[in-house]
Amino acid sequence: SQAAKMKLKHNINPVLLQFINFIVLVYSLVTYIPWYILSGSKQAIAKAKQVKARPVNNKPGGAYRSVNSLHCLASVLYPGCDTLDKVFKYAKTKYKDKKLLGTREILKEEDEIQPSGKVFKKVILGKYSWLSYEDVYIKAVNFGNGLAVLGQQPKTNIAIFCETRAEWMIAAQACFMCNYQLVTLYATLGGPAIVHGLNETEVTTIITSKELMQTKLKEIVSQVPLLRHIITVDGKPTTWSEFPKGVIVHTMASVQAMGAKADTGNKQPCRPVPSDIAVIMYTSGSTGIPKGVMISHCNIIAGITGMAERIPNLGEKDIYIGYLPLAHVLELSAELVCLSHGCRIGYSSPQTLADQSSKIKKGSKGDVTTLKPTLMAAVPEIMDRIYKNVMNKVNEMTSFQRNLFILAYNYKMEQISKGYTTPLCDSLIFRKVRMLLGGKIRILLCGGAPLSAATQRFMNICFCCPVGQGYGLTESAGAGTITEVWDYTTGRVGAPLVCCEIKLMNWEEGGYYNTDKPYPRGEILIGGQNVTVGYYKNEARTRKDFTVDENGQRWLHTGDIGEFQHDGCLKIIDRKKDLVKLQAGEYVSLGKVEAALKNLPLVDNICAYASSFHSYVIGFVVPNQKELAELARKKGFKGTWEEICNSPEMEKEVLKVLAEAAMAANLEKFEIPVKIRLSPDPWTPETGLVTDAFKLKRKELTAFYQTDIERMYGKSVK
Repeated sequence: SQAAKMKLKHNINPVLLQFINFIVLVYSLVTYIPWYILSGSKQAIAKAKQVKARPVNNKPGGAYRSVNSLHCLASVLYPGCDTLDKVFKYAKTKYKDKKLLGTREILKEEDEIQPSGKVFKKVILGKYSWLSYEDVYIKAVNFGNGLAVLGQQPKTNIAIFCETRAEWMIAAQACFMCNYQLVTLYATLGGPAIVHGLNETEVTTIITSKELMQTKLKEIVSQVPLLRHIITVDGKPTTWSEFPKGVIVHTMASVQAMGAKADTGNKQPCRPVPSDIAVIMYTSGSTGIPKGVMISHCNIIAGITGMAERIPNLGEKDIYIGYLPLAHVLELSAELVCLSHGCRIGYSSPQTLADQSSKIKKGSKGDVTTLKPTLMAAVPEIMDRIYKNVMNKVNEMTSFQRNLFILAYNYKMEQISKGYTTPLCDSLIFRKVRMLLGGKIRILLCGGAPLSAATQRFMNICFCCPVGQGYGLTESAGAGTITEVWDYTTGRVGAPLVCCEIKLMNWEEGGYYNTDKPYPRGEILIGGQNVTVGYYKNEARTRKDFTVDENGQRWLHTGDIGEFQHDGCLKIIDRKKDLVKLQAGEYVSLGKVEAALKNLPLVDNICAYASSFHSYVIGFVVPNQKELAELARKKGFKGTWEEICNSPEMEKEVLKVLAEAAMAANLEKFEIPVKIRLSPDPWTPETGLVTDAFKLKRKELTAFYQTDIERMYGKSVK
């Protein structure tokens, strides 16, 4: 079984193991009946086995809908709240004095000199200070009115280029109220991509932070001729002499002060209608220059309506930790779901998230420890990192501790696969690991890229909560599918949300058909009110990726290949762009190869590459420094980190490890990488080789490693 493959290996004496298994069996029998009666798990087990989505007709390729929206797709969160400003007004009235947005105060900043001579900035942070729903509403109204004083007109574009923080959400709500079209750009985008987004949308105002203004905008502002106003969210910036004439720098507070004084009594506010554009979201794009996706008010509302339905008992007791980029549809949707349901949102960053995070001074508390969130979203890259860190710590334990952890881990894995819980293991063994995320997480939401089965099961076991794996695109307002909390299967992304329907279209070239047995397969098409308007100033691409059927229903062609399983849940099995035909005619799924090898302790990241002019697969690998250094020591290889990575001898050693893992994962012989390049430097969004969600940018990686590709294939590649 799949659970047996994911079990951890121990080295316990067989006789002792038999005795332990007998004790566990007795314990299970004694506790089963009271647990079954008291925990309410009978209903959860029954729900997990239920059919979750059905096709609306019996034709091949018929659309699947959630069983909760078979006859009518959901599109509105609250009656009459058909635009985002109405949703916030409703929430403000309902939760008036309740806490909404929280930020930690910086008590102390200091430079820490490393042994290498590098200087790391470290912070000591205080408690969270909170703004209520009413506070945020007033700040947003004032900011919107202040922007009008600066000349911002309804239905015109305004850009936000800022880290995830309370002011981002306040600025966004101001734009939703006043019908300004919010252009979102990732804080990690490179200069040319930022210039492209700002010039394509013809913005005259950009909202940013002091740091980003100094580090990113300063260099490119002269290439954005229409720019007139820069608003910094965190106080007065230091001016610089080479600033172009005609550009005025304001603070967010000064714009809010203008708005508070402005006479808006006679002016009829231009409120949005559901079809108006709320956000033009620039995707960090795994291919080519970023595209601006036009997302309307009704698209976002339909999307968050679908998402909220999958989170049981969502409400005022919940605390969400916001640290992913708000310019990413996953984070924006998650925060809007929370805002509309009375939850608190405490802000964080990847550098201050946990006690061990890079900017937190040793001995002081990270954000999760202080906030103790109940809800958290994560991309697989972050979950994979937590998984590897915990497993490294397990390997460093004493033999007794390690075997105890492994026994509890394997026992809980078996119980989970049957739908049971393990309260004793949770409190005695996994409590410490659970505290890494604050100790109160009840649902982890994962999206942005596929999550490996091993990592998902690890999060279920060690953090004692369901992992809601979701599938959605910027082009579908982030909505598509999310697994239900009582569905503990791995490798699937759940049933369609109540706001949309999904059908599979034949893809002949890849050999996927919606008539395939036992499960229909094909390209995933998403339909519903959450499907966005299209790409900004890119009609040709819009026509290619979006279609409208005879009923006026809008469909998004995702380029992903899926299969619908017996209970109506979707599994992503391939991607059109990831499929390469080798010289001998075999098809290789690059994503499948990477998924099989990415969770090795030796591998921090991997990109498989194949050319149709050659008969074998090659790869670029970012090795784990600690693991590779240890392997080099065992093999007697001495040298600097760069020398180890550039060594043909070490490449061969790593290839042996990859080949073993590939065989264990049942990869075909032609799918196993034959040659590799070890990269001494990690791939981060700043390098431009991965997106903000840490998805591989194949085009950029190919260009970056072109010389290595030619070396590995022994000649120039066509």
